[in-house]
This record gives sequence, structure tokens and C-alpha cells, in this order.
Amino acid sequence: MDKHGSGSTMQAAAALKSHNLGLGAELESTVEIWTSQVKHVLQACAHISNHLDFSKKPHAQEDARIGAEIRGRTGPLPVSALNDYFK
Repeated sequence: MDKHGSGSTMQAAAALKSHNLGLGAELESTVEIWTSQVKHVLQACAHISNHLDFSKKPHAQEDARIGAEIRGRTGPLPVSALNDYFK
């Protein structure tokens, strides 16, 4: 990006527009749409990250409880018993 915040694609769009080429406006529009979509993806990633941070502690506590329960069993754990932990 240059000092005005324009990337090379936007600079190319401006150059094309300055020569009255319709491709310049289309390229500019594509960059604007792309930038908007990237911002939405970043917002979604931030939302997912926040949710994972929030849910990490309760899941860790549940994992610890299940681990303690499994370790406290005598003998091997039957595979069918694992289904009880997925409800």
C-alpha cells in the first residue's frame, strides 16, 4: 500500500480509469467487494475465536471430569461406555 492506503490493484484501477477504460471501474468495484468480504470473514473469525475462548474453560472442566471417571474404573473401558459421554 502507498501512503494513501491504496494497494497496487487500486492504483491500477485508477490508472485504467484515467485512460477512460471501463475495466478500471470494474477492477475498483471488485477490490471494494473483495475488501468488504474479507472484513466479514475477519469478523466471523473473531466471533468464533471469542466463542472458543469463552467455552474453553467449561469444556476443560468436563474433560477433566470424564478423565477422572474413566481413570477410576477397574478394568478396561468397554467401547459402548464411550457413547455415554457424547450425549
